This record gives sequence, C-alpha cells and structure tokens, in this order.
Amino acid sequence: MLSAQIRETFLNFFASKDHKIVPSAPIVVKDDPTLMFTNAGMNQFKDYFLGNRTAEYPRIADTQKCLRVSGKHNDLEEVGLDTYHHTMFEMLGNWSFGDYFKEEAISWAWELLTEVYKMDKSRLYVTYFEGDVAENLEADEETRQIWSRFVSADRILKGNKKDNFWEMGATGPCGPCTEIHVDIRDDAERALVDGKTLVNASHPHVIEIWNNVFIQFNRSANGSLSVLPAKHVDTGMGFERLCMVLQGKKSNYDTDVFTPLIATVEAISGIQYQYSDSKQDVAMRVIADHIRAVTFTIADGQLPSNTGAGYVIRRILRRAVRYGYSYLDLKEPFFHKLVVVVAKQFEHVFTNVLSQLDLVEKVIREEEATFLNTLGGGLKKFAAISNISGKEIGGREAFELYDTFGFPIDLTRLLAAEQGLTIDEAGFETELKKQKERSKKDAAVNQEDWVQLVEDEEEEFVGYDFTEANVHLVRYRKVVAKEKEQYQLVFNYTPFYAEGGGQVGDTGYLIADDEKVRITDTKKENNLIIHYSDELPKNLNGSFKAVVDNTKRIYTERNHTATHLLHEALRSVLGTHVQQKGSLVNEDYLRFDFSHFAKVSDEELVRIESIVNENILHNFPLDERRHVPMNEAKNMGAMALFGEKYGDVVRVIRFGNSVELCGGTHVKATGNIGLFKIVSESAVAAGIRRIEAVTGMGALSHINGKLEQLEKISVLSRNTRDIVKGIEALVTENNDLRKELERLQNQQAGQLKETLKGQVQSINGIHFLAVTVPLNAAEAIKNLAFNLRQEVENLFLVLGAEMDGKAHLTVMLDDQLVKDMGLNASNIVRELAREIEGGGGGQPFYATAGGKKPQGLAKAMAKAQEMVASMQQA
Repeated sequence: MLSAQIRETFLNFFASKDHKIVPSAPIVVKDDPTLMFTNAGMNQFKDYFLGNRTAEYPRIADTQKCLRVSGKHNDLEEVGLDTYHHTMFEMLGNWSFGDYFKEEAISWAWELLTEVYKMDKSRLYVTYFEGDVAENLEADEETRQIWSRFVSADRILKGNKKDNFWEMGATGPCGPCTEIHVDIRDDAERALVDGKTLVNASHPHVIEIWNNVFIQFNRSANGSLSVLPAKHVDTGMGFERLCMVLQGKKSNYDTDVFTPLIATVEAISGIQYQYSDSKQDVAMRVIADHIRAVTFTIADGQLPSNTGAGYVIRRILRRAVRYGYSYLDLKEPFFHKLVVVVAKQFEHVFTNVLSQLDLVEKVIREEEATFLNTLGGGLKKFAAISNISGKEIGGREAFELYDTFGFPIDLTRLLAAEQGLTIDEAGFETELKKQKERSKKDAAVNQEDWVQLVEDEEEEFVGYDFTEANVHLVRYRKVVAKEKEQYQLVFNYTPFYAEGGGQVGDTGYLIADDEKVRITDTKKENNLIIHYSDELPKNLNGSFKAVVDNTKRIYTERNHTATHLLHEALRSVLGTHVQQKGSLVNEDYLRFDFSHFAKVSDEELVRIESIVNENILHNFPLDERRHVPMNEAKNMGAMALFGEKYGDVVRVIRFGNSVELCGGTHVKATGNIGLFKIVSESAVAAGIRRIEAVTGMGALSHINGKLEQLEKISVLSRNTRDIVKGIEALVTENNDLRKELERLQNQQAGQLKETLKGQVQSINGIHFLAVTVPLNAAEAIKNLAFNLRQEVENLFLVLGAEMDGKAHLTVMLDDQLVKDMGLNASNIVRELAREIEGGGGGQPFYATAGGKKPQGLAKAMAKAQEMVASMQQA
C-alpha cells in the first residue's frame, strides 16, 4: 500500500466504528504554557482529559502533525542515524472520552493490524503494565486477559512503569498502557534470536508500532494518584513506522514517505543514496526529515527567530544546511527546493503548505543564505581559534562556535580532527550545562494542585456582552515563577477576555464588601480562562463583582478592530495573496504581520491608511455572528488564519467588506476608532512585512508630536517660510564642511606620514611600527596606512586612534609577511582588540577593529611589538 492509502485506511476504519474524523491541530501550540510544539496526538484533547471541557464527540480519530525536538521528548540527535526517529512525524490516533475502554481499543487495534492491514500475526508482540509496588499500583490484569484471546501467552509481555505507564506530565491524567511491537527482521535472524527478548531493547527492527493508553488516574502535585470519574482511551500509532512495516522496508526512509525527498537531494547534489550508514547517506536522511519539520512549522505560522519556538526551528534548519554543506558539498542554498516536494506529498492531507508555497520557500531560502554567511564566519572564527589553541580547542571556544555560529559539536570535532586537534569535551559540556540550567531557571514554574471549591461547574465567558459580572470562585492554585508568587483563579462566569489571537488579556479587579483584589492578567490555558492575582480574596466562598478595566478594554478594542480594517485594506491595495501572519493588539498600539514579497511603498501606505480611515468615517456597525457552522462562515467569505485551530462552529466578525473569523472583542462601530495612523512598515522575514499603527487618542498624539517636531525643524532650518529649502541649504553647507574637514585630515595625515617613517623600527628584518595617531577620521587613517605600506618595505604596521570617545585599531601587513610567514591581519587585530574591549576583522593584509576602552591602546601597541619579537624568536 502507498502511504496515502495506509493513512486513508486507518481513518476509514475508525469512521466505520462511529468515530468523528477531525483535522490535525497546528504543529505550533498557542495556549498551553507547558509546550512549544504539538508533540503527541493527545495535545489538542487535553481539555477533555483534564475535565475543563466536555467532548462534543465521545469518539474521535485523526492524524496529527507532531514535532519532538525539545524538552522531555527530544529525538533530534537520533534523526538520520537510525531508521525510525524523526523530528516531524504523523501520529495516527483514536480516542474515547468516557465512552469505550480497554475491550474495544484492544480488539479494534488487533482487527485493523491483522485483518485490514494483513500484518503477520507471528511477528507481533504486546506488552501490559506489570504494576508498581512503590506506587501501590496493581498489574493491569484486565488488559492481559483481553490480549490472551488474540495472542499466545508467550507473546504477552510484562512492562515496567517506564514503558507501560503513561503520564501527561508531572501532574495530570495518567494510566497504564499496552504497546504493540512488530518484528521485521529476516527469518534467519528471527530463528537465531527470539523476538520477545528484543522488545523495548532499542533494536532497530523490533519496534513499537502502536500504544493504547488507558487514562484512569490523576497525578497530584504531591505525587499521589486518584481514580478519575471518567475513563478515557488515548492511542497513538507512528504513521512512518506503519508505512515501513506495510511496505516491507527496514527503514522509514525507504518508504514513499521519504523517497521522493531523498531522490530530490540526489538530483541536487549529484550524489547517489547508498542505503548505508555513510556520512553522505546520514546527511540525506537528516535533510529529508528536517525539511518536513521546518516546512510544516513555518506554514503553521512559526517563523525562524532567535527565541523560543522560532529558535528551535532555526536550529533544525541550520542543522540540515550544515549536513548538506559538510557532507554533500552543497555550498549554495538548496534546502528551500525541497518544499514543493513536501507540499505535493501532503496536498490532500495538510493543504496549507501548498497554499503558502512561495512564502515558505522564500523564508527558508533567506534563512539558508544567512546561515551560509554565518557558517563562513564561523569557519573563520574556528581558524582564528585553532591558530592560538595549541593542540586542543577549549570548551568555552567550542561552546561559542555552537552558541554564536550554530556549529553542532560534531562539526567542530570534525574540523578539529582535520587539523590534528582535539576538543575539551568536558569543558564544552560544562558550558552547555550552564546554559541549560539558566534556561531552566528562567522557565521554571512551580504550581500547586488546583483547590476545587465547586464541583462540576463549567466556566462561561460573558465578556462579549458585559465588562462586569457577579461571579464566584470555582477553583484556584498558587504558582511561583521567577521567584514571584501569584494565584490563578477560575470563576463560574467571567467578563475578562483571555489573551489570544494577538489581543492582550484583560486586567481589572474583584470587589467583595470592602475588599478589592486586583486582576493583573488573563490568559487561556488548555481552553480554561485563568485570572492572575497577587493575592487571594479573603472569603473564597463569597460572591464577587468582577470588573474589567474598561478604559484599557476600549483602547484595545479600537486597535483590534483596526487590524481587521487594515487586513482588508492591504488585500485591496497589495493583492489577495496578503495573509495575516501574526499580530499584537494592546491599549497602546497595534502590530500586524502579513505575507508580502516587497517593501510597501510610501504611496501604497498612503492608500492603505486612507482606506482604513474612510472605513472608520463610514461608521460601519459591528455585525457579530456567534455559533456559525464553519462551512457557512466560509461561504460568507470569512478569512481563516493559517496555524489556528477552528471548531465546527465559529464566530464571524464583519465590518463593511471585512469578514473574519475572530474570538476577540471589538468596537460597536468603526467610527469609535476615531483615527488610524501608520507609524512604521518593516521586514520581519523573507516574505513577511510588519506594520505598526496607532488609533484614537494615540494617533492624535502621534500626529501632534510630528507637528511639534516640524515646528522645531522650521525654526532650526532658518527659513520658516520654506522648511524644505532651509533644510536643503543646511545639508549643502554640512556636505561642504565635511569635504573641507576630510581635506584637512588627509593633509594632516600626509604630514604625519613623513614623521612616522622616521619612527619605523627594524626587528630582525621586519619593519615594525605601532603608534597612536592624532586623527579623528577612519578614512584618513586608512589612507595613511596604505601610503606607508607603499613607501616602507616589509612593513608590520599598527595604528591606534581615539575617535568620539572610542578606540580604533588598524593593522597593515606587507604582502611578503602574509605569503612567506603566514601572518593574517584579521587574526592579529582581533587579538589586539581584546585590550580595547572590542573586536573586528578584515583581509589578510589589512584589518580594523573598534572598542570601548581607549585607555587600552597603549597595551595593544605593546602587545603588537611582543608578537613581532616572538615570531622572530620562533
């Protein structure tokens, strides 16, 4: 079976068992602070397991995009080296929320694998939980007995807590699980070693293929377990592994899930894949895996960046490019050429890649080009380090290459080996551990269990209609993050909008009798609206009036509605290819990211701003429709955002021609916005632009500020009647003065040259000069250095200068010193720049550096003389 048929068969099978087939959630997690990425099929259903929501469908099946590259589930280092680990993978799953349990889950799993997929029963093994004395957990005898109807006793194996007891995290729902393993070894190997001895032993061809989790307990913060009132089934089967088994392969990479990608890498590199463990084959597997992770994540709205989830994606991308660079001799951008292969493979499953093909390709290509430049800089840095390292690269230096230039330690190890050097591996691990500990400390959150005050009461958001409501507390917990103690509160009703869709969370307060408790923020965690406060109300069981900060809400609503009008105006002026790629809406300003492949011109910005203001003046009323079926919303022309998860019913917001799916709060009519003013337009990434704007009083304040500046400029221009002419005259005068200054500086440098020639020393055959000069122009210093080089043979020249309170260094070398002695001005100036607390670089014969410590110039000159003396002695 082809992979597409295998996936379709799974979904059709569970549809026949009355399961609702639902789409995959985005790979980037939006409202779960414990996760960066969806790393398991159950993530989008956590609310049901936690009891925060009631499932609309008691039985569900799907294929979920997953990414495992950080935290507890991190398969990155195994990718490409073995046959079955991946960064991005599909998890096929079926779920029961308080409906069926062990009997149905096990029997259907066996039916699908052996009767539908026709898997060889003699190759299958199953495991069950053996119990745990320390946890006072008994063996899962029920599961063992169910399996005994399908599988012989010698194929039903006990599993320990590590392998056969699944937990969502440190706290939360958990329970025993039963795994299904398959032995795909050749018959000769199977005859020599019994397959059951290789289960859960990391054998590449005796692998887990399906895990059925039976969620029946809840883990509290104190470690204790309690029985859940409703029992759930959570299953997961790795799609890529399933394809390997059903297509008779020994590696996931040999299935049609990956072969089109590997074939494309072959064509690009001109190197044939050999189905081996060679460096070239590992590189091809890494690239084929990583392009899927990067492509799907960008398509779901996460751009590469220097922080958080964006940094993880940037590292994956760079890892792939580095493998191509080092082992396939791919020195030009190539990775982006694989995006179209991924898009076509999944055009009928995950459609957003094909619809955003141009954008994803451009983002990846720009990232590649940037990293290849960085890679070149990193190689230069390595050369500089290796020149002064003796026989070993220090751990701190290896970590700098890793952290600053994106060099994995294996690349540094390879480069070092080529030059007969070793690496202080222990020192590197120490630096890496320090970084991880810093990250853990920054991210550490210690939260207690929820204290439940009212049972079985679901929270209701009433903030679309009210900014005040009478509420009572349903549950609370204490949280300590970054050494700050806070409380998280959940009410039966809430008018507070939780941060989401780019809109910040509401603030406000609770009132009870003479007490007033401040609400500092509102966020959503797994669809539960959580209110943050620095203190608990005195009477936890009392009734409160919850009051939203109405001024902040009104200002925020103006900016939010303005983003809708801006989106529609952008599509009108720039084209319908424009799609929202992120936003931030608070009471002060709005930020709107969108797809577009060129800078928005000044003329276009004027038109966009005018359209938005015309729609404000038109005073379009809010047309809000709640609980609209998704198909009906699409027929209305509502814009859905890539990377967002929508249910079967949605909320539609219309202002004039602007129609969008949106969960945020808005003004009652566009006239309430008052005024819209664009403040800036800039690039965020390849194909992504950003507009920042202000509305209402913020826009008026911005304009008044500009007018005030204009008035001051008018006075300074010395021509209040025609400011432009006045400024032009000042610019002309300034240019003339600059030219005169340069002439005088060059004249001074020419006079200084003759003096300096007389100060040149001869140190064992090298003409050496290191001196601080009284020049305040870099161009004049450069001309002086080149003139001295022309007139003094075999010159080693170092010039220092103080310019505008900062230090400046210039190193100039004669060509013979570079060729015959292997000297490098760039390396030398970096070493000297340490004395001025700076850095720099340049060419082998000419380099410059800047620093913040002018008083270190004298030491730099002395160090230069020591260098020359030591070179001669050597």
